[in-house]
Amino acid sequence: MICTRNVKGKFVIALALLFPFLLLSQDNKEEKPKINWNITSQIWLRYSDLNEGSTIQGEPTSEFFDISIRRLRIPVSCQVTPKIYMYAIFGGNNFNFKNKDLPLEILDLYAEYTFNKYFEVGVGKSGWQGLNRWNIRSSKTLMGLDSPLFTLNSVEKNDDIGRLFGAWIKGQAGKWDYRVAFNRPFFVTAIPSGEVNFANNKPRVKTSAYVKYQIFENESNKSAYQTGTYIQNKKVFNIGAGFQFQSDAMSDGDARLETTTLYDISHFAADSFLNLPLSNGDAITAYLGYYDYDFGKDYIRNVGANNPTSGGGTDFNGSGVAFPMIGTGTTWYSQFGYAFKQTKIFNYAVVIQPNIAIQHSDWDKLADKMTVYDLTINFLVNGSHDNKLSLGYQHRPIFDADNLRQKNYKGMAVMQYQISLK
Repeated sequence: MICTRNVKGKFVIALALLFPFLLLSQDNKEEKPKINWNITSQIWLRYSDLNEGSTIQGEPTSEFFDISIRRLRIPVSCQVTPKIYMYAIFGGNNFNFKNKDLPLEILDLYAEYTFNKYFEVGVGKSGWQGLNRWNIRSSKTLMGLDSPLFTLNSVEKNDDIGRLFGAWIKGQAGKWDYRVAFNRPFFVTAIPSGEVNFANNKPRVKTSAYVKYQIFENESNKSAYQTGTYIQNKKVFNIGAGFQFQSDAMSDGDARLETTTLYDISHFAADSFLNLPLSNGDAITAYLGYYDYDFGKDYIRNVGANNPTSGGGTDFNGSGVAFPMIGTGTTWYSQFGYAFKQTKIFNYAVVIQPNIAIQHSDWDKLADKMTVYDLTINFLVNGSHDNKLSLGYQHRPIFDADNLRQKNYKGMAVMQYQISLK
């Protein structure tokens, strides 16, 4: 494992912040609190048909094969007392050939106090937000090739891989589950020039909420991160809705000037999630969501997950594997997966789960609607996400830089191995 001095320093700081709570635990001999932790890594072997005009180190490149670590997560938790819960995640994304240093940082570090199951309060740096199911999802239990990144609608703009500093309340009352968060986004230094982008002003509080009704079994609300698929292990059917709002979050120029137009971020979403074990030992996982994003006039952002290129790009998409993923407009997002009951492959008990995900967006900026397809087959050893091999293919649209109409499609094939050690 690569560990720089900077990484060691971050661990020391985190442990120092946890220390007072661990001292509290020593006073409560009966409870005998235990620190739980594990390590989960997702390794990618990928072939990419790159966007036209892409370059790597200035060299024109039309296709590329690379190996990388898509995600590394080290979650640490402790039920300090019956009322106090501590949680932290160390980790990073996209450790690849472009960077020799492991991008390991403190993603989450927070404390929660439970008054009762209906009312819990938390404070710190976390992924606790509202709006929908998938902007607060577990990367370990994903069903598709990758997470639906468009739901992390401000990712790495004024947040840290979807995490923010803030406070939240949450709870469950019967079949109802709710969360309300008040977060302070990170400040933005880049100044938008003409087109709407994140404003370089004092960040206003981002208020968000999500409420769902659980028709079958209740899901746990211990963690902010929602399960992608339970395979055959849980019968779940939820219907939910939520919002996000941040005033003066966007601008078309220097936000400190009176001549600049400021825009609010105002998002709404409604969704449903089904995980249904069948009588024959198989299981269905399905999701359908509607998203209405308003970042301001014609905002749009091209994003390429774990992008291998360093520049170029002659189409509207930009370089590498990017496509118009996030913007002002509406989106329908659906997932469907079918998990077959365990079978033997090379003497291993394996659950095979083919699935498809479709993002269909009507962005105000584009002349045509944008649709991207993700096809994946998961092989889960012993039916567990702790040891999982996934084969995936993403079919993304390419838009012309001049008329903003779709011209063709390109693809990206990924073999991912996920391993979790406890």
